Amino acid sequence: MDTSGTLSRADELRHWPADEAGARAVQDRLRSHVRLDEPGPVPGFEGTAVGVDVAYDDERDVVVAAAVALDARTLAVVDRATAVGPISFPYVPGLLAFREIPTVLDALERLARTPDLVVCDGYGLAHPRRFGLASHLGVLTGLPTIGVAKTPFTFRYEPPGPERGATSPLWDDRAADGEPEEVGRALRTQRGVKPVFVSVGHRVDLDRACAHTLHLAASYRLPETTRAADSLCRKALASL
Repeated sequence: MDTSGTLSRADELRHWPADEAGARAVQDRLRSHVRLDEPGPVPGFEGTAVGVDVAYDDERDVVVAAAVALDARTLAVVDRATAVGPISFPYVPGLLAFREIPTVLDALERLARTPDLVVCDGYGLAHPRRFGLASHLGVLTGLPTIGVAKTPFTFRYEPPGPERGATSPLWDDRAADGEPEEVGRALRTQRGVKPVFVSVGHRVDLDRACAHTLHLAASYRLPETTRAADSLCRKALASL
């Protein structure tokens, strides 16, 4: 898998933080590696869009990760993989990536080919520290990533129009210069359903991130990548 740049994924995992202060320091250090100057692949490209998701078994202290590859044009499932690992970090809002990424990376490594786009069930730049799961995963792998979340986290938005494809900005009112900052968009993927919340992860701009989400959410509120990964990790957890 692509590990472009100066980062070593093996080193990052070897020195995985064990507490909140260490995790915040990692976010501060890696945030500057997020690439915001690339548009990313065009929607419907020739290649694979991969959804990742996790499920937890708190009694056994394990997390199951799933990675499902879809043909980015037809949305047909072409590959899938799962991995099981220990829950290696406590639950802290804003630091969930540290509970999930090691096992998600294991699942991605088990796919037959490197993904062309990774869609995370979570946040990228729409994160209080501008470094959610999608950004963290993108920086460690070098892959184009986007975040598609079910809730707006702590940010403000006006409901987008009722039609499929309508968007509205997701605002952070706590920006350092006092001006609201657009950190993502609320996107209506289906008429009459609640929007999803799209943000840039790494190497994809916001316009393309929304366009990919809309293409992948052809029939339901959530992208098919997310739906497939959620289903697979739940099945894998049930089979443990």
